Amino acid sequence: MPDLTPRREDKFSFGLWTVGWQARDPFGDATRAPLDPAEAVHRLAELGAYGVTFHDDDLIPFGSDDTERAKRIAAFRAALDATGLVVPMVTTNLFAHPVFKDGAFTANDRGVRRFALRKVMRNLDLAAELGAGTYVFWGGREGSESDAATDVPTALDRYKEAIDVLCGYVRDRGYDMRFALEPKPNEPRGDIFLPTVGHGLAFIERLEHPEMVGLNPEVGHEQMAGLNMVHAVGQALWAGKLFHIDLNGQHGPKYDQDLVFGHGDLKSAFFLVDLLEHAGYDGPRHFDYKPLRTETADGVWASAAANMRTYLLLRERAAAFRADPEVREAAAAAGLDQLAVPTLAPDETYADLADDDFDPGEAAERGLGYERLDQLAVEHILGAR
Repeated sequence: MPDLTPRREDKFSFGLWTVGWQARDPFGDATRAPLDPAEAVHRLAELGAYGVTFHDDDLIPFGSDDTERAKRIAAFRAALDATGLVVPMVTTNLFAHPVFKDGAFTANDRGVRRFALRKVMRNLDLAAELGAGTYVFWGGREGSESDAATDVPTALDRYKEAIDVLCGYVRDRGYDMRFALEPKPNEPRGDIFLPTVGHGLAFIERLEHPEMVGLNPEVGHEQMAGLNMVHAVGQALWAGKLFHIDLNGQHGPKYDQDLVFGHGDLKSAFFLVDLLEHAGYDGPRHFDYKPLRTETADGVWASAAANMRTYLLLRERAAAFRADPEVREAAAAAGLDQLAVPTLAPDETYADLADDDFDPGEAAERGLGYERLDQLAVEHILGAR
């Protein structure tokens, strides 16, 4: 059995809203008591996490006065200092309060949009104070239920304006911080703007400072749209825009389940870990999950540990898969090594394509052996090899 002890260099992090979720849902009241943020920091440190993240309202309840705000920040900072946990990412809650019922950055009401910007700027100051290098924007209320209720091109103008303003704010204050957009197709809105990684990448290119803005893909969000998370992350890596990542589990295109990582599509989780480790992603492995409503406090911490343990197991299995001589032989037989060879040699142009003696009939008859590779992956996941 491999060593499954989480270490700081693994960069495992959790949001206060994950372990602190009281399990309230649209059909039922909370099944767990509130969790003090300082206690969450200490418990996560005991489990081996390296970082903790938060929305502003997770740490400081909406409407708190300056005295209460300072008190809560001081207690949180004391817990960080005592445990050595870091704050790699911060975000803003622009979805819970009724003022955001029609969105924040894209609300039709100009006053709401201005209030949202003020709320983010105040939390950006706190994020910089705590050393966060990434600031995530999940536009959960940016969207609509009816196409009659908004003008999409104009709404995207306002979305761009907001991110441009906030980039300027960070630049003017000299904060060492970059932004990550978190796509999601729906829920809580019927349809959310920037629903997938591809939409996010296209949007970023229209910004004033695209170099400052990347993506925070989430397993469940891409799979809710029926998409392949491994492909989404691969494209974000290719674009140099994987600034952060949210790991959890999901059973296909339904409501956002936020299961423990790997407790949904296990094979996809395996290939996602393989990609992250092989591609050299060096950011946090952030678990954005919710402990099941059925669990007591003990179950909360067991589920937090399960996220890290599953990642470490899959990392070990992915390394064994790549090192397996039979896998290497099967990959070579399938021609995977040829994909990295440029289609045109350095001294060639498109004119040289006319000289090929390629036989399409022969290529069409050649089997690729992908089923063999896939089965080898499954056997490694199951520990049979």
